[in-house]
Amino acid sequence: MPPSAESIDLTAWADPVEGFRHARDEGRLISLPTSGTTSRPRRILRTPESWALSFEAVTDLSGIDGDSHVWIPGPLTATMNLFARIHAEHAAAALATAPGAATHAHLTPLSLRRTVDDDLLRPGTTVIVAGDALPTALRDRAAAAGLVVHHYYGASELSFVAWDRGDGLRAFPGVEVAIIDGVIWVRSPYVCARYDEPGGQGPDGDGPLQRDAQGFMTVGDLGRMSDGVLTVAGRGTDAVTTAGVTVLVADVEAALSAEARGEICVVGLPDERLGAVVVAAVTDPTDVERLRGAARQVLAPAQRPAQWFVVDSLPPTAAGKVDRSALAAMLRAADPVRVAR
Repeated sequence: MPPSAESIDLTAWADPVEGFRHARDEGRLISLPTSGTTSRPRRILRTPESWALSFEAVTDLSGIDGDSHVWIPGPLTATMNLFARIHAEHAAAALATAPGAATHAHLTPLSLRRTVDDDLLRPGTTVIVAGDALPTALRDRAAAAGLVVHHYYGASELSFVAWDRGDGLRAFPGVEVAIIDGVIWVRSPYVCARYDEPGGQGPDGDGPLQRDAQGFMTVGDLGRMSDGVLTVAGRGTDAVTTAGVTVLVADVEAALSAEARGEICVVGLPDERLGAVVVAAVTDPTDVERLRGAARQVLAPAQRPAQWFVVDSLPPTAAGKVDRSALAAMLRAADPVRVAR
C-alpha cells in the first residue's frame, strides 16, 4: 500500500517498534527528528521501507543476531538510536540493560569516549559508532581496551551512506556516492521523502536537503573519495571564515585529536577585526600546550586556534553529540587560557 498523507511520530510512541510496525502495516509515513550538532532539530518524513530495506545489510555488517545483547544508552529521540532499537527487534536480538552485559553497543563518539574512560564495556564488545566524526586516537583507545569498533557515516535525511569496519568508510550496500565540487551526494533506497514542516513539500524544504535531476541527494556535507574510501570533512556550515580564509573545523579537530588526552572541540567566535577566529575547547588542561605545539607543526596558520579554553565537559545535544552552538555561547562568556607566544 502506498504511503498516505498521514504520518506517525515514532518518538511519541511508548514502544517505537510497535509504532514502526503500525506505520508499515498502515502504509503511513513516519515522522522523525533530525539529530544534528545544534539544539534546533528539524523533522523529516520517510517511508518505513526506507529503513527496512537496510536491515539485512546492517545485520551482516554489525553481526547483530538472535544471540546478541544490544546496549543503546542514548535517547530514542535520536534517529540513530531509534533505528538501532527497531533493527535489534528485527534481528531478534535482546536489549542489554547494562553495558557489562552487552555484546554490541550503539554510541556517539562523545559517549564512546566516556564509556572507555569508565571501562564500562567488556573486551570483545562490538561498538557501532555514529553521529559525528570518530577521531583516530579515540578509535585506537577503544581498540586498546579490547573493543571491536565499527563506524558509519550518514544523516537523518539520508540514512546510511558509508560503513567502516576498520578499512575506511566505504559505500553502504545499495548506496551510490558521488563527490561533486567537494560535496557528498548519494543515491539510495534509504533516503527520506521530505521535511515534515512548512515548506517541506519538496525534498529540501526549510533545511539542507537537496536533490538533483538524477535522484542524488545531499545535506551539504563536504568530503572526498579515494580508492573507494570516503573521507568526510564536515558540513559546509561547520566552517569558520577568518580574515577571508574558510577553515573547516573537522579538519582542525582531526589533526589535533590524535594528540589530545581529553576531549577537544573547535568552533568559531566573532572577532571585530577578522570577522571570526578559530578557537579550541579542551577538557584536559595539559592538552593546551601539547596541542598548540601540534598545531604549529601540522596546521596552516589560519587553521591554528587563536584562543584556547579549558572546560569541565563538552555540552551535549539531546542526541548525545557535541552541541557546538551551546559551546560557542559558553566560550563567548569565558576567559581563554593565557599562553606564552
